[in-house]
Amino acid sequence: MATHTDPHIHVEARLSGSGRTRDMLAATFGLVAELPAAVETGCGTEVPLAMTSHLPERVTCLPCREHASAQHLRFADQVAELGPMPGSPIAESDALRAAAEHRALARRFAGFDSS
Repeated sequence: MATHTDPHIHVEARLSGSGRTRDMLAATFGLVAELPAAVETGCGTEVPLAMTSHLPERVTCLPCREHASAQHLRFADQVAELGPMPGSPIAESDALRAAAEHRALARRFAGFDSS
């Protein structure tokens, strides 16, 4: 395996949260999927999964922070627009709450909110 020399903590390009998804599946079904050794990041590089985080305060790569902020804003817009549609199983209040959470994460990744 190649030595990784990049000291920065990155964010996964797709913000998939592989570890969180794996934990949820394990808790729900008792199944454990194998995590990838390396992932593509928001800045376009490939790094070991251990060099990524979904917590804004831990991500030190500025292009990754910008990518995550933009992605969370896009998610917020999608949830706000699509969530409360007629026939949707998502209640309007839940959609608005989810959109607000994504906007808060976007602010944290952009460095505008320290909470």
